Amino acid sequence: MSARHPIISVTGSSGSGTTSVRNTFEQIFRREDVHAVFIEGDGFHAFDRDTMRRMMARESTLSHFAPKANLLPDLEEVFRAYSESGGGRTRHYAHDAHDARLYGIPEGTFSDWEDFQPGSDLLFYEGLHGCVVNDQVDIARFPDLKIGVVPVINLEWVQKLHRDRSFRGYSTEAVTDVILRRMPDYVQTICPQFSWTDINFQRVPTVDTSNPFIARWIPTADESLVVIRFKNPKGIDFSYLVSMIHDSFMSRANSIVIPGGKLDLAMQLILTPIIMQLVERRRRLA
Repeated sequence: MSARHPIISVTGSSGSGTTSVRNTFEQIFRREDVHAVFIEGDGFHAFDRDTMRRMMARESTLSHFAPKANLLPDLEEVFRAYSESGGGRTRHYAHDAHDARLYGIPEGTFSDWEDFQPGSDLLFYEGLHGCVVNDQVDIARFPDLKIGVVPVINLEWVQKLHRDRSFRGYSTEAVTDVILRRMPDYVQTICPQFSWTDINFQRVPTVDTSNPFIARWIPTADESLVVIRFKNPKGIDFSYLVSMIHDSFMSRANSIVIPGGKLDLAMQLILTPIIMQLVERRRRLA
């Protein structure tokens, strides 16, 4: 953690909705004139698409969730470097044709490493491994604000199936194979991170998702509730949140439940003062 160079880490599984959460953060950054540098977890995969496919053909349980498939020591070093000096580097991964055009690289490959522009207010990470702690790395020690995005697992699978079939051209069978392949690393690497996060946002559908593999639609925000859990509820004004977010209620002393359609409002109310506290502290010390 660093007062001069704060880090925000948003962590979630593939298909969990971290990109939507990033969009909310970007709105806050624009509104509050916060200059953030962004890094994506996909940029720290260890292998390009063709190499990963060859390796997965040889190892039946290898997945992008696995530590060995990612440059986790490099990610930890970026977090360390930024927390100390505001410096670091990142790169991009081209998932599809849009990314390939955007970054000027072939699909399934990485852009060159690029150094961060100086003078940023904070570092923002969004990806799979922003809070990993294991025998090799302790990434969770660096972020000043750690956010978990954790839909219930059937909903997560519905979202992944819909995204990968509709936007990446995969078959249901191919996506199902990926889900099965990832399960050991989901349990051993992804889930433990949510014990380190400061705030978890967990979307719970109020419609039937019993068989996610035949679901034709993703449950809408209005067909969902969101459970927001605070690791340390001290200083959180729950009375204010309940009064501001219609139909919300507290389910535990550290948790509030809100209608799914109010997630963006809730994030704005909860996260804006935390972000501004980090930024104002940094600017005082600059």
